[in-house]
Amino acid sequence: MKALAFESVSKTYSIYACPGDRLRELASLRQRSRHQDFWALRNVSFAVERGEVFCVIGQNGAGKSTLLQLVAGILQPTAGSVTTAGRLSALLELGAGFDPEFTGRDNVYLNGAISGFSGQEIDARFPQIEDFAEIGEFMNRPIKTYSSGMVVRLAFAVAIHADPEILLVDEALSVGDVYFRQKCMRKVHELRSRGITIVFVSHAIADVSAIGDRTLWLDHGRVRELGDTEAVVAKYLAAMARKDAAYVEGRRSFDHAEAPPPSPVPTDHLPNVDHRSGDGRARVTGIALLDETGEPVAQLQPSSRLIVRIAVRADTSIRRPIVGFTLRNHLGIDFSGTDSSREDMELPGMKPGEVLAVDFHMTLPELYPATFSFSPAVADGVFEPSAMCDWVDNAVTVQMAPGAEQVYGYTHVPCRIELNTRLSGPASTVEANP
Repeated sequence: MKALAFESVSKTYSIYACPGDRLRELASLRQRSRHQDFWALRNVSFAVERGEVFCVIGQNGAGKSTLLQLVAGILQPTAGSVTTAGRLSALLELGAGFDPEFTGRDNVYLNGAISGFSGQEIDARFPQIEDFAEIGEFMNRPIKTYSSGMVVRLAFAVAIHADPEILLVDEALSVGDVYFRQKCMRKVHELRSRGITIVFVSHAIADVSAIGDRTLWLDHGRVRELGDTEAVVAKYLAAMARKDAAYVEGRRSFDHAEAPPPSPVPTDHLPNVDHRSGDGRARVTGIALLDETGEPVAQLQPSSRLIVRIAVRADTSIRRPIVGFTLRNHLGIDFSGTDSSREDMELPGMKPGEVLAVDFHMTLPELYPATFSFSPAVADGVFEPSAMCDWVDNAVTVQMAPGAEQVYGYTHVPCRIELNTRLSGPASTVEANP
């Protein structure tokens, strides 16, 4: 039996020019229509096998969230049928199902009761939920005092500990910090290995490529592509690249205006700190990603030149400072890294209060489109725990743009091809010696 099936499903919404038109339409004796039909989904059909990770992609307004709400039973289809088999747990809209006046603890028990768990069953699960959410004393404070990221932490922790047979995950994870998103993705992989059916909606194409067995591409409520994730994602990225190229071409006439002078790049700014460690004798004070002209980089480009500028300040005398960074992918895996010692660059000793800014000039490989984070560090002597002065996890995160050609796996390794030989004609025969 399928875990989930859509059969010719359509969903329409009535759009009124003003609130009063709804009442006028209801009161009209002639049944005069005062609304327009908006079709969020049109004739969508697919089936999801048990234990499959089924991903849904598409631009904003494509119908992805409507599809998940139909699966969850929040909405009913205008036409067609939706069938599910198994306990559902959903992480849809931010804070959905939470009472803002209740504490986090109260909401855990409320959601558990709604899911059919007894008080004892919730008691048994609560320590795991609390540990996974990592919101500390806020567990005993009202939800209305939470940040959006804290709400997601608690919502995801509740959803995955409800023993789901089908887990629905919408874009809510996008508001979480890098550390928690990586933690959630590892949990998704764990659930996948346990045979849990997962329906995953995301704009993070790298996440989709990493976990999806099959992918549905929705375009204005219709099925554009459905099949193997790698093939569907490749077509989707190609379509988005063509759309972006058309937009750039249309805006080209505005590019002749005189550009303002570039602003100085600060060396005293850390965009993000998930976690930091070290003895504190020196501190990382800033990191910046720049292009060849010294301009800040908002998006990484495959095979482009990049400058990683790291600023450090000494609080005590540092005899042999070593500065470096680790490049981490969207799954939290350390992808690459280097430091001044490895690159045979000996930095001068630092006195208390002195600041060094070190530039790493690198040519980016052709990587798969995903988010990558840079974790800068400074050490004294060697990069060992005993000598580590400061390490900043995920100080800056940036998206890798898709390249002209699809990247298989993690990166494309440049190679040169030569024709070694060419065999043609009938195969030669060798007579055995008498």
